[in-house]
Amino acid sequence: MSATDKDVHYREIITKAVCGKGRKFSETKHSITPGDKPTSILGCWIINHKYGSKKKGDAVEINGNYDINIWYSYSGNTKTNVATETVAYNDVVSLVMQDSDILSDDVEVIARTIQQPNTLEALIASNGKDVEVQVEREFLVEVIGETKMSVLVNPEGTSDEMDEELWEDPIEDEKFEDLDPNFLMGELEE
Repeated sequence: MSATDKDVHYREIITKAVCGKGRKFSETKHSITPGDKPTSILGCWIINHKYGSKKKGDAVEINGNYDINIWYSYSGNTKTNVATETVAYNDVVSLVMQDSDILSDDVEVIARTIQQPNTLEALIASNGKDVEVQVEREFLVEVIGETKMSVLVNPEGTSDEMDEELWEDPIEDEKFEDLDPNFLMGELEE
């Protein structure tokens, strides 16, 4: 049946769908000043990551924060301590796939971390007092909104008979005779 036949009917369906997607990888450098002049860095980890997201124009803005914990030695490597600082960030993720047929501005934004904030490197700065921490993170965002789609409608409707015929797959008893009952049990003879 061609699209020019007068028996062809289309229906418009309003549904929620992914109307935009984006992904962003970021590297950030933070400068932390411990309470004591560090001699060496023994470890650095990031905890308590929290973030929120909202759509702004053709992008999604992600605002978040996390705690950076630096374990360091001081006093000529005779003592240790942990410096903790909460740092904030703002990432703007461009939407590379976008549907212009969104029916309203009332959209849902889903932001997921592909890479949680992670320390790449922690070094004592050239001034000898600060610690420079290189952090990476990556987000995937999706914008879900109402959109309209057209579907071809079968003018004859659907038939229960037709559905049964499509799913019917008669298996003959002879095919069961060839099955090895020990196959699933892992008891095949070699």
